[in-house]
Amino acid sequence: MTLPESPQDEAGNRAAGPMSLAGLRVLDLSRVLAGPWASQILGDLGADIIKVEHPEKGDDTRSWGPPNLRPAPGDRTDDPPSAYYLSCNRNKRSLAIDIAKPEGAALVRRLARSCDIVLENFKVGGLSRYGLDYESLRRENPALVYCSITGFGQTGPYAPRGGYDFLIQGMSGLMSVTGQPEGAPGSEPLKVGVPVSDLFTGLYATIAVLAALRHRDRTGEGQHIDCALLDTQIAVLANQGMNWLVGGQVPKRLGNGHPNVVPYRCFATADGHIIVAVGNDGQFRALCRLLDREDLLADERFASNPGRQAHRAELEATLAESMARWTSADLIEALSGGGVPAGPINRIDQVFDDPQVVARGLVHRLETPGGTPVPIVGFPARLSRTPARYRRVPPRLGEQTDEVLSDLLDLTENELEELRAAGVIGTANRS
Repeated sequence: MTLPESPQDEAGNRAAGPMSLAGLRVLDLSRVLAGPWASQILGDLGADIIKVEHPEKGDDTRSWGPPNLRPAPGDRTDDPPSAYYLSCNRNKRSLAIDIAKPEGAALVRRLARSCDIVLENFKVGGLSRYGLDYESLRRENPALVYCSITGFGQTGPYAPRGGYDFLIQGMSGLMSVTGQPEGAPGSEPLKVGVPVSDLFTGLYATIAVLAALRHRDRTGEGQHIDCALLDTQIAVLANQGMNWLVGGQVPKRLGNGHPNVVPYRCFATADGHIIVAVGNDGQFRALCRLLDREDLLADERFASNPGRQAHRAELEATLAESMARWTSADLIEALSGGGVPAGPINRIDQVFDDPQVVARGLVHRLETPGGTPVPIVGFPARLSRTPARYRRVPPRLGEQTDEVLSDLLDLTENELEELRAAGVIGTANRS
């Protein structure tokens, strides 16, 4: 596929323009996904993101390959970043610094004085030993918005535990409603195919940070934000959680079926599968007419959704028999034209070639200074006046260490070399 070019300046950055969060600075002490996802969003909208990494290891996801970025001829071939790392680290500057060394922690504290936001995902209390916890930093910067992301939050019996997406998907109940029904082939609980607990938490963290900034702008007062993966995943159980809280029903795995709406699932066709999502009685009537099953409309059991839900198995078996006579393309065209929501089940490669996805321009291409193309999936919301900008490719480990410390802390070249010799900051790693 051909990717649209993103206009860039001489440094390889996306051309400048109005941005919603321009002028804000984020000190990002997080790793892996939930925190970096939040900081990438803030960076897309214009904030200056300073990503602090260990000088030797860096963010864990740098090594989570293959696949890894394939360098263009003439570009650097050492330590190519993984696709995972590239997915959540654009629009950032990497600062390689060892916060376990007193001098390193001191540098980060100095940086925090000039920052608006701190993001971190250390275990509860993990940063207090370095003087980088909220209470320590707020004494020097009372307007600081400090967001902590952990598995279980800052309080409660599980607070000291580490939390990972897979673990949270299980503990939150998400896996109990994901997968084939009990007794069906392959009926074990399943995790979602992308780490949704991390991603949802990153989104909620971003929302909370923006709300805290609004408060700070009115009052001058910063605050501490406590984001937990478990809390977030339970919040986004949405209708499944409310089915229990309101109706006392324990939701179960339904495969591709919907717990509340029928028919709303995938159906086999003559050459594959499609999704049919009937959301109201009018759409159900249109479906029956398109399938030439007027007899179903005459059956009072199926006249409304409660009846269709009560007689789910019989109705869906009947519909499946009718749909199996169609090819996927013909059935999707007929249903979509008749006002019944329907669509294919695409592979990932098919997604990026879909004409709607291409028309929306979701995929962009940046380039490293050495000329290696870096594809990215852009920020999905379209802001008419202050759109997202893709200014920086995901940085190499410590790539902007000297730049950040000299610009923000006025460190001289001699001071930088002394810190480098002492192992406090990383070796200059410019592309």
